[in-house]
Parts: sequence; C-alpha cells; structure tokens
Amino acid sequence: MPPVSVTIVACNEADRIGNAIESVRWADEVLVLDSGSVDGTQDVARQLGARVIETDWPGYREQKHRAVERARNDWVLSLDADEVVPAALSQEIQAVLVAPEAVAFEIARLGHWMGAPVHYGVWRPDRSVRLFHRESARWAGGLVHERVRVDGVVGRLRCDLLHFPYRGLREHLDTLNEYADLFVQQELDGGRSARWIDVVGRPLVHVVKALVLKAGLLDGVRGVCLGFLGAAGVWMKWSRLLRAQSSSESGHDEKKSG
Repeated sequence: MPPVSVTIVACNEADRIGNAIESVRWADEVLVLDSGSVDGTQDVARQLGARVIETDWPGYREQKHRAVERARNDWVLSLDADEVVPAALSQEIQAVLVAPEAVAFEIARLGHWMGAPVHYGVWRPDRSVRLFHRESARWAGGLVHERVRVDGVVGRLRCDLLHFPYRGLREHLDTLNEYADLFVQQELDGGRSARWIDVVGRPLVHVVKALVLKAGLLDGVRGVCLGFLGAAGVWMKWSRLLRAQSSSESGHDEKKSG
C-alpha cells in the first residue's frame, strides 16, 4: 500500500480530535492544521503523534487545500475533527490502495445526532470524495459546501465514515446561523437574488424531501426534528439573502436620489 497522509483542519476540538486521530493509527502521517485553538487541541494532537501546523483561518476550502499541499504523501484522506474512521472502513481503504483502480474514492457518512445514528433523511447517504491522489484532485466550491474536484476515475467505498457533527442543540443552531451568513455572502458575491417564493417555498420543499422522499420519518422523533431544523436553516439562508439584497437596493436608490 502506498503511504497515506490523513489531514484534519481544526479549531477548539480538544474533546473530539483524539477519537479522529486514534481511528487512523494505520496512516503514515496525520497532519492537523489548527487555526487558533485555545482549548489545547494542538497539545492533544501532538501527544497522539500528529504533526501540527498552526495557521490562520482563510475559509473551509482554502484551509483544506493548504492541508493537502503540506501533506508529505500523495494519497490523502481528508477528515474533519468530528469524524471517526471505523475498523471496517480502515481495512477497506488499505485494501483498495494496494492496487488502486481509481484516483479518488467517495465515502458515505453515517451521521449521529443526540446520541443515535441517523439512517434516513437528507443526512444519508452523504457521499463525498475523501480519499484521493492529490495530483488528480483539488478542493473546489464556494464559502460553504466545499468539495473535491477530480480529474480521473472516481471509485466508491462500501463502508461508512462515522460523523458526530454537534455536541448539542445549541451548537447545531449556531452552525445553521454561521452557514446562513456564509451563504448570503457567497450568493451576493455571485449576483444571485432571492424572492419571497424562495423564503416560503424552499423550507416546505426541504421538509417534504427530508421526511417523505428521503424517509426521515423512519428515524422517528430524531428524523422529524432534523427535518424541521434543516428547514429552519433553509429559511435563515433565503430570508437573510432577501433582506440583504433589499438593503443593498435601498442603499443604491438613496445614492441615486442623492
């Protein structure tokens, strides 16, 4: 198997990053890019054998791109600090890299919320390219929902990556708020506009998709809660975009009249 670098971008993840690092003990290198942690994340990572680089925060896409550039090996597994590679996935990764038939591989995530796995809804299967040869792949996308763009054949692994995104409801709501602000900035920069139909209709579409089309109802109360929390996030994005563009248009009109 060729040598593999595992890259993790982190900030204030001392309580979680240890599980991520421990789950990839088989890797030749674990590289952590830390952007100003004050909770001892750097010390935890170093104690577990990771190479730590302290840097600023240029955004999700650019930080992950930096990590790939500074990795020592060409094969890279990109993790988040709130993710864990289970034994079955570790074995599958090592097996496919003995004689890789692709330059990158998609991995599905099994998310956990309020102490239990989420098997349905928009959280599943949540596939994305995480394992790749860096000569054929690069991080792309906007301020949110960064992704790996690949030049070449992309394979798909069978085993799931485990994801533990939120420590509690407060953090979940804070994340929705952060992503809504990033969405507005990204869409304004791209010249995209919102209408009232977006503010009203998109959250309703999300609920139907999450609970019915993606069978989120089968996750019980958790599935229902996630469906409506997701709809709240959609509403925040589009209502804020509408408000921001209205403010921008009002300011423009005032300058013209002045």
